[in-house]
Amino acid sequence: MSNPPSDADPAKVAFCSLTESQLSILKSLPKAELHAHLNGCIPLAVLQQLASEYSGEGGHTSDAIRQSLDKLKDGVELKEISDFFSLFPTIYELTSTPNAIATATRAVLESFLDGDSPQCSYLELRSTPRTTACMSRREYVEAIVAEVEKYPAEKAALIVSVDRRMSVADAEECVTIAIDLKNAGRRVVGVDLCGDPLAGDMQLLKSNFDRAREAGLGITLHIAETEKNTSEDTLQLLSFKPDRLGHATFLDDAAKKIVLEQGICIEICLTSNILCKTVKSLQDHHVMYHFRLDHPVAICTDDTLPFRNSMLGEYALLMAEPPHGLGLKESEIKRIAEMGMQNRFPPRPRSDK
Repeated sequence: MSNPPSDADPAKVAFCSLTESQLSILKSLPKAELHAHLNGCIPLAVLQQLASEYSGEGGHTSDAIRQSLDKLKDGVELKEISDFFSLFPTIYELTSTPNAIATATRAVLESFLDGDSPQCSYLELRSTPRTTACMSRREYVEAIVAEVEKYPAEKAALIVSVDRRMSVADAEECVTIAIDLKNAGRRVVGVDLCGDPLAGDMQLLKSNFDRAREAGLGITLHIAETEKNTSEDTLQLLSFKPDRLGHATFLDDAAKKIVLEQGICIEICLTSNILCKTVKSLQDHHVMYHFRLDHPVAICTDDTLPFRNSMLGEYALLMAEPPHGLGLKESEIKRIAEMGMQNRFPPRPRSDK
């Protein structure tokens, strides 16, 4: 975190306000990253490497690729959450082969789990299977899980995501891939619902999440991310019987009652919510509502590339004194870290067959 902190880098501001002793405490905590999107966490240097090898067969010119990477390097400015989804076409283009997605996955795993002071103790990486001219959705997932399995089961696992914009057939294919790999003893532990929070008919996707749950996979859902998400949409998703929820920023009273009664863990992404402007400020963030009720939460990064954050930075936002952070006590932060570790999806043992 060598660049000067700014309002666009809330985690960096919080980080820079802490003492070495405070940072040492945060580094020592066992932390679980349960909401990291693969394509949003690829280090910029790796994307630049992939860009230097890019053939242009996907239709993007080298200049267009370079301009997009420069935008990511300089830092993105988001006026609303919908602006976020425009950031990814270039990244998808650069990870359109099995070798490229394996390279990207390897780099993301290393960024979270390797080094003298790893960002986290455990990582559940997630990604939506894509089909390209060079690979099928199954080949995409297999390339990722092969890299995940280079780490011990207690260190890393994969969640297969379904995009709300997908057709029922495509969603079914993604879930089938997750089930097949789980049944083969591969390191797939859950399925996720992600994508444009206002897209799709969730009733049409329910049967696929039922299949995943019946197969023993964990269920996590991006839910109530915007004020425009209806109560009907949120309650429909809660009928999927999720184990965890992503963001859950705008739960209404009926949804809160269900979430609290069932103790459903909420994956909290502080910097993401601030920069996407789904919360007015850190002090307005819903993390404190749930934590004060001792409701399980997990602190996560979401997308480290555009948000320029880290697990240490997210935890710094908990510890730093207001207005830079929430000013939580060491014991409270330790409790939150424990909640994250307790809500991991259990790795499935390799089949003897």
